[in-house]
Amino acid sequence: MRRFWVETLGCPKNQVDSHKLTGLLSRDGMVAATTPEEAELVVVNTCAFIEEARQESVDTALALRAAAPDAELVLTGCMAERYGTELAEALPEADRVAGFGVPVSIGAKPGPSLPAFDLLNLPRPPATAPWAYVKIAEGCDRRCGYCAIPSFRGPQRSRSLEAVVAEVEALGVREVVLVAQDLASYGRDQGRGERAIIPLVDDLRRRVDWVRLLYLYPSDLTDPLVDAICATGVPYFDLSLQHVSRPLLARMRRWGDGDRFSARIADIRRRRPEAVFRSNFIVGYPGETEADHDALLDFVAEVRLDWCGFFTYSAEAGTYATTLDHQVPAELAAERHRELTELQDGITAAKRDQLIGRPVEVLVDSPGVARSFREAPEIDGIISVPDHLPVGQFHTVQVVDAQGPDLMAEVAAA
Repeated sequence: MRRFWVETLGCPKNQVDSHKLTGLLSRDGMVAATTPEEAELVVVNTCAFIEEARQESVDTALALRAAAPDAELVLTGCMAERYGTELAEALPEADRVAGFGVPVSIGAKPGPSLPAFDLLNLPRPPATAPWAYVKIAEGCDRRCGYCAIPSFRGPQRSRSLEAVVAEVEALGVREVVLVAQDLASYGRDQGRGERAIIPLVDDLRRRVDWVRLLYLYPSDLTDPLVDAICATGVPYFDLSLQHVSRPLLARMRRWGDGDRFSARIADIRRRRPEAVFRSNFIVGYPGETEADHDALLDFVAEVRLDWCGFFTYSAEAGTYATTLDHQVPAELAAERHRELTELQDGITAAKRDQLIGRPVEVLVDSPGVARSFREAPEIDGIISVPDHLPVGQFHTVQVVDAQGPDLMAEVAAA
């Protein structure tokens, strides 16, 4: 039997795509290789979000070609879809560039090819972990100034509630992590109203123990949606804020400002004091002044989010941001990035220290590794627990130490 290896880069949405590709290849009679060197087919699910991600995709493809020189090398994912023929010509080491899916019949060279199936609704095999990402929509209808995703992922296309529920039940997990480019807009493209995400969340929380939502646009965080999230037992709010300066957010073609964001977060904390918050911010966007940067520093220091990611602005061809004046020098953007990262690392560490001595309920992901509702899988810190705790089960443990973002815990006394 032919053996395959799938290498996944980029965001959780790519992981969902790779899981579906793995299931498809297995159903076609292939078997997963234990290492890329053993594979006759190597698939690289690429990322094209920023220049650093594109370079990583190219480097990974070249490394896998060197590791498996006789294998068929297929590039798929965002970079393959966005650059197509250009990528095939620039990287002759690849046998095929295949957009958002590997064609059902894997052929030899040359060049790009279109996938022969709908990747979004392709069935998935059961999960191998007690949690799984579930993609509920593809594409995006927003036009943020820095983002090229709509140009190659297309407009939003939501899945039916029934399809999502069926996938969740087939996965057999204790936790589902819902993902999409614009999660709270789920269902709008199907004429199901402004808040179709709420009945979906309500349905899923009756089927699995934990439901977690990633990537929420702040203007869509309504009271009913907050209530629906809290009712899942996972009061975890991943808010796509990007900055807090109103003029800069306007240049980003985004809604909001620091005052609105901090007021919304404070309101949720009043209602659910244990709520956890994550966000991402862009540093060095064209026109970002020292005053803008100071405003972001003040926001991070005062609001004290549990988790933050900071990304240095990357100019993406064809986006509105590339037409703007007052580009920020790379050295200055890197300095601002370091300053924010150092500040947030201290805040995260302090929040983790506050959990020492407290009992927490955790889901064991793998031997010795667990998470509470406070930690999204693969993104946030972990909780180290005794190896004998069964994987896929919930346990109450007591936190005994913290090391930066990670916690150490022991079985709580009865």
